[in-house]
Amino acid sequence: MIRFDGVSKVYPGGAVAVDNLGLTIPTGQITVLVGPSGCGKTTSLRMINRMVKPTSGTITVDGQDIARIRASKLRRGMGYVLQDAGLFPHRTVLDNIGTVPRLLGWKRARIQERARELLERVGLEDDLADRYPNQLSGGQRQRVGVARALAADPPVLLMDEPFSAVDPVVRDQLQSDLLALQADLSKTIVLVTHDIDEALRLGDQVAVLRRGGHLAQVGSPAELLAHPADDFVADFLGRDRGYRSLAFAGMPRLTLHAERTVTLGEPLPAGGPPWVLVLDAGRPQGWVRTEEVHRPGRRVLVDDLERGGNVARLDSTPREVLDAALSSPAGRGVIIDDQGEFVGTVVASELLALLELERGQR
Repeated sequence: MIRFDGVSKVYPGGAVAVDNLGLTIPTGQITVLVGPSGCGKTTSLRMINRMVKPTSGTITVDGQDIARIRASKLRRGMGYVLQDAGLFPHRTVLDNIGTVPRLLGWKRARIQERARELLERVGLEDDLADRYPNQLSGGQRQRVGVARALAADPPVLLMDEPFSAVDPVVRDQLQSDLLALQADLSKTIVLVTHDIDEALRLGDQVAVLRRGGHLAQVGSPAELLAHPADDFVADFLGRDRGYRSLAFAGMPRLTLHAERTVTLGEPLPAGGPPWVLVLDAGRPQGWVRTEEVHRPGRRVLVDDLERGGNVARLDSTPREVLDAALSSPAGRGVIIDDQGEFVGTVVASELLALLELERGQR
C-alpha cells in the first residue's frame, strides 16, 4: 500500500504543484491519477520514486517512509513506464528489457531468459529481440517499455501517460493488454492520464485532481459516475456520464433475435429484409443493403459491405451492446460468442427498456 499524508510540492517562486495531498493507493490494484494540465498528477507520481522530492508531508510504501530509503534502491523496486517508452536507442530490445536486472547483478543467462519470457508476455514476437528501438513501431516500443518495467518483478509499477503517444487502435489494444497482465500479476499500479475514458476503463480506483494539486474526489469509476463530488468532477467526467456508467452496470437478460444472413461470396437470397448480415465462416463481416446489390445470381462481395457497426460479445457490458446497436447501419447490434461467431442481434430500445426496468426495481 502507498500512502500520501499531507504531501505538498512547492517550487521556487511559490508555484504549487501539489497541495496537501492525502491519498491511499491499495496494494494489487490500479489507481489512476487524472485531471487537467497543471493539476500535479505527474508530480505526484514522480514523488513516489523520489524523482521529485516533496516539500512537506510523508509518502510511505507498506508503512515505510520512502525518504528513509536510498533513492537507487527505491527505484529498482519500482517499474517505471514513460509516455514515449524512454528506451535506450543504442541497445537492442532484449538489452533494454534487461536494464534493471543487469543493475541488480543478475547473471547474463538469467537476464536473457527473463527478457524473452517478458517479450512473449507483452505480446511481442521473439524475432524482435535483436532489433533496436528505431526499428519498432510506437506500439511495439511501448510494449518493450512495459516489459522493461516488469523485468525485475517489482511490486509497484508507475506509468506516466504510457499510451498517449500511439494511435487510438493501438492504444485500445495496449489498454486491453495491461488489464490482462494485471489480472495475472496483481501489481500495485499508479497510472497518470489526462483521458477520462482511459481512467474509467483501467482504474480500480480513480483520483481526480484539480489545478493547483488539490484532490477533488477519489473512488471507483462507478462511484464517480454515479455520485460526482461537485461540478468540477461532474464536468470533467463529461455530460455523457450516464452513458459511460453503463460500462459498470449489470447486463440484463437480453432477447437475441435471429437474423437473415448470407455467406460472403454467395448470391443474396431473393426477397427478405432491407438489410442482411454477411458472414464468413460464421463470423460477421458487415451488413449489405439488399436493394443496392440484389440482382439474380449476383454474389455478395467485400466492396458491398457496410462496416460501420461495432460488434459486442455475449459477456459485453450494456454500454458495449448499446453502442453496437446504435452504430449499426441496420439498427440492430450484432452479438458474437467467445469464438467470434454470430449468435444474434439486439435492439437498442429493448435494452434500454430492460435497464430502466431494473433501475426501477432497485
